[in-house]
This record gives sequence, C-alpha cells and structure tokens, in this order.
Amino acid sequence: MDGFVDYILQFGNLNRQQLELILSKATELRLKKEEYFSEAGKIPNQVGFIEEGVIRGCYYNNKAEEITRCLIAENSMVVDYLNFGMSSISTEYLQACTDCKLIVFSKADWEELSQIIIGWDAIKAKMVQLCMYQKSRKGPVISQDASTRYLEFLKNYPSLVNRIPLAHVASYIGVTQQSLSRIRKNIH
Repeated sequence: MDGFVDYILQFGNLNRQQLELILSKATELRLKKEEYFSEAGKIPNQVGFIEEGVIRGCYYNNKAEEITRCLIAENSMVVDYLNFGMSSISTEYLQACTDCKLIVFSKADWEELSQIIIGWDAIKAKMVQLCMYQKSRKGPVISQDASTRYLEFLKNYPSLVNRIPLAHVASYIGVTQQSLSRIRKNIH
C-alpha cells in the first residue's frame, strides 16, 4: 500500500491518522487476466488503484468489433468516473490485460472519506483529473500511418508491449493483428 500512499500524497498533505483512515476503507482485489474491474451494462461501483498489472478500457463498436481505448498500468487510478459519479450504466469495460493486484474502495467508502477528511475532495479531484487525462491521452492519431502509431505506442508505453496481448496493442492503434505483425517485422 506504500505506492498508493505515495500516489495520494503527491496531490495534497495528509497526516498519519488521515492516511490510516483512508487505508482502513480499502480492500485488496486480485483480478486474473481477462477478468473485469467494471463492465458495460452495469453501474460502476468501485474505485481502484493498480499496484500490479495492466487494465484496458475497451468497448464494442457498431460492427461488434472490440476496440481498446486506453491502457492503465501500475501506480494509476482506475475507474469509469463519469458513470461512477452519476451512478449511471457504463458503456465500456475495464478489463485486466494481465493478472492484477488493486487497492479498491466501494462507492460508499470513497464518498464517506469526503465527509470525514478535510481536503479529501481537493485531493480526490486531482486524482480523478489525472485518471481522466490518462484514460484520454496517448490515443493514436488515426491520421498518422500505422507504423507511426505503433512507434508512438512504444514511446508512450515502453513497458507494455511485452506484457499485454498483441491483439490489444493492434486494437489500440487501430490495425489488425496481421498488420501489426508486418509493422513489427519492418521496424525491428
């Protein structure tokens, strides 16, 4: 939980008693590869911090093709925050790409911390802002050619290419797995 404490403290100051209270509300969750943290068609009910592993945000397009929209690795928050905050049904999945270990808060506990800890809302807002940025950033620019998108992926996620299935990498950069294999062969 040290990584989580370090993560929180980059957004604001908390004393030991406040940190202990936050940690007392947390539970550990282990997800096996391909298990879901949250699912489309359901209301997201938990906030997580990834201690180990990689989670991807994905959805199905109108052709029933699975599209990887974002990749979230260690030392990051993971939550479908818009739907979590509004208690509305999600349209995307948050799925483990690898076995994952997370620190998780229920919606009730996450919100209760705001009632108890002065300044928690400001810290929470900064964490959510970074989480939303991480989920939206680094997406491939479709106007770039596929090789450029792959090189951007390698630059933005240098540690992920050997950790997650190539099908997810291909989906993320918007190519077929066969195209990705050709791109990789030409680059390496």
